[in-house]
Parts: sequence; structure tokens; C-alpha cells
Amino acid sequence: MTKKTAVDLGTEPISKLIIRQSVPASIGILVMSLNILVDTIFVGNWIGSIAIAAINIVLPVSFFIAALGMSIGIGGASIISRALGAKNKEKALSTFGNQITLTILLISVFVFVGLFFKDNIILAFGGKGDIFDPAKIYYTIVLYGVPFLGLSMVGNNVIRAEGNPKFAMYAMMVPAIGNLIFDYIFINLLDYGMAGAAWATTGSNILGFCYAFWYFFLNKKTVLNINWSHLRIKWKVISEIGSLGFVTLARQAVVSVTYLFMNNILFDIGGEVSVTSYAIVGRMLMFALFPVLGVTQGFLPIAGYNYGAEQYDRVRLSINTAIKYAAILATIVFVLLMVFPESITKMFTQDPEVVKETPYAMRWVFAATPIIALQLIGAAYFQAIGKAKPALLLTLTRQGFFFIPLILILPNFYGELGVWMSFPISDILSTIVTGYFLNKEIKSDLIKKTTTTN
Repeated sequence: MTKKTAVDLGTEPISKLIIRQSVPASIGILVMSLNILVDTIFVGNWIGSIAIAAINIVLPVSFFIAALGMSIGIGGASIISRALGAKNKEKALSTFGNQITLTILLISVFVFVGLFFKDNIILAFGGKGDIFDPAKIYYTIVLYGVPFLGLSMVGNNVIRAEGNPKFAMYAMMVPAIGNLIFDYIFINLLDYGMAGAAWATTGSNILGFCYAFWYFFLNKKTVLNINWSHLRIKWKVISEIGSLGFVTLARQAVVSVTYLFMNNILFDIGGEVSVTSYAIVGRMLMFALFPVLGVTQGFLPIAGYNYGAEQYDRVRLSINTAIKYAAILATIVFVLLMVFPESITKMFTQDPEVVKETPYAMRWVFAATPIIALQLIGAAYFQAIGKAKPALLLTLTRQGFFFIPLILILPNFYGELGVWMSFPISDILSTIVTGYFLNKEIKSDLIKKTTTTN
């Protein structure tokens, strides 16, 4: 079944492929996002609103370390998709084996450093005042499970790269559902508080790793049947994984830096209430955009496989179709968030100050949502075809080149409003830049190669 599925990436109608790849990816992201959302609701209602702020302090640190796995997964997946499209299975196997080795080595080092300097890191990311102690409890326990999360992310991206979106969806659903069950047991039944929330997250990461291990080593659905020889480091493969994976790692690094600035700026302006509001809005950013991110994830293997197979007309069609579908879904998300921000906020907490401030922030943050499809698909395209430099630059445009400078400048003139205004302004500017470079690439590369091959 899997062998046929990989070939289908180069033969089935693009619109059908986009749907077949994107729906499982969207469902997986939805369940994972719901997990984060419900986890925050549980924490806010069972522990308190200050616990939401504490988790928000820890997220950028644990996410950055876990992003090592994600970056290695996505970088290697791009290589695997193109290798399978070019019928080079040995390169695909070698890439996957090196992904596993590299993930274990790098994440182990970063976890050790993260635990050794934990007090300084928590303070640097805004864990001040009443937020510090619960943040430290959560941070310490969660870091124990981050290596399992990193390996799970590698597995998830590789499963999708070989054309098995349903199993990639399951790989996201297993830890998400497990986390909710663990939340109920550790927080509600056993009353472990912040430690319970942290152990629930760590336990769910271990479940995700167990599923990925089962998929690749204990069942026969995969074409990537690696052996010990594939785990041996090959520097040429590592270099290619690193150049493409660095795009994702840089994006997550910028996200972590963004959290650092946001938490500190908002704490100085509005204290714990503003930090909590940002935490709620941040959860909605992870949750509400799940269908758009699903289309982006589904698009990657299709573009990569067909580019590797030199079917450039299908690559162009996949770009246009993915942008169209993602834009429609983004507009639906925008309408819902503009209409129901108060109701959404009250799901997380009944704190009157937080309920008053958060809907206002939410409307600003999501104001430019309908146009983000072009930015996401455009940046993903360059990564899918193995062009690391433009992929990196376009990935960094929104938060690195525009958003961070804006949140450092605008609050000086508009206070907290300046923080929230930075979101739609950076979305608009980054979309314009991405659209320009994507259009240029299509004309200079895809159209030219289509003419040559025909």
C-alpha cells in the first residue's frame, strides 16, 4: 500500500492529492492543537490563571529544543520526498537513519544545558514574580520528555514524506489524546498541580515516541526499512539535512526570541494579566490555524516528489491549489475569531481582568489572517524543493525581519496596543515579500524547466 501511495504523489490529480494529504494533516494538527487548548483550559480552571502564564514562559524553551527534532524531520523529509520521486531509495534510507542519530545527539546536549541553566533561562523568558515557581516546576519535568518529542517529530515528518498521511495523523493524535487523559488523572484526580500538568505532557511525548517506533520497526507499512548501517553518520547527508532543517530551526528560534520579548514587554506594561492574555491568544494561534497548516503540511511532499520527478507543471498546479484552499480556510477562521473572541476567552478563565483584555488583543492578532496562506505556502515551497537560502529568508520575514522590530518600536508610541498592532502589520509585509519572490521563482525556474522538458 505504501509503495503505491508514494508513486501516487506523481500521478493522481493535484486537487485530490492536496485533499488526501491535507485532511489527515489537518486532523492531526487539530487534535494536537485541541490538546494544547484543552490542556490550557484544564490548567486555568483546575490550577489557576497564573499557571497559564507559567506554561507560556516554558513553551518557547521546550519548543526550541523540540524544534531540533522538527527541523531535522522536515529537512530530511524534503530529501526523502525528492529521493523517492527520483527512485533513489538508498538515499532515502540513509537520510532517515542519519536523522535519528543527529536528533539523539543534538537534543541530548540541549536538554542538559537547558536543565543546568534553568533558573536563568526562566527569568530571561519572563518568569518573574508569582510566575517563577510554577514555571520552574513545569519546565524541569517537561524537559525530561523533550527528547521523545523530538524523535516523534522526526518520525511524523518522515511518515508524511513517504506518502502515508493517515499514519502521520495518528502519530499526532496518539500523544494528544494521551495528554488529555494524563491531565485528568494527574491534575484532577491526583491533585498534583503544576507537576501533574508537566508529567502529563512528558507522558504524552513518550507515547508519541512509542507509536513512531512501532511504525518504523514493528510493522510492514513503511518503505523505509532501515538497519544499523543507515544510522552511521554521513557528513554529506548531515549537511543537506542541516541546510534545509536550519530553516525550521531558525523559525522556531525566532519564535522563542519572540516569546522572550513579548513576555517581558507585556509584563512591564500590564503585569501577569497581559502575559496571561498573550498565552491565551498564543494557544488560539496554534489551534485556529490548523486547517491552513494542514494544507501546508500536505503540500510539502507533493511539491517535493513532483519536483524530484521533474514534473514541473504539476508542481506549479500544486502551488496554486494549495494557496487557494488555504486562503479559503484562513478566511473562515478569521470570521469566527472576529465574532466570538469573548466566548473563546471565557473557556480558559473567568478572571475578569483577563476576560476584559484578551478579546481586544485577539481581534488585532488575527486581523490579517485571510492573507497568510500565500506566505506559508510560498516559504514551504522553497523548503520542499531543497532551496534552503530563500526558504530561510522567507521563513524569517514575518517574525524576524518585521515582527520583532515592530514590537520593540510600536509600544513606545502606542503602549500595549502597539504590541497587538505588530501582528497584522508583519503579516501584511511578509506576505507581500513572499508573493514577490514566489512569483519570481515560478517564472525563472518552473516555467523555464517546463518549457525545456516539453
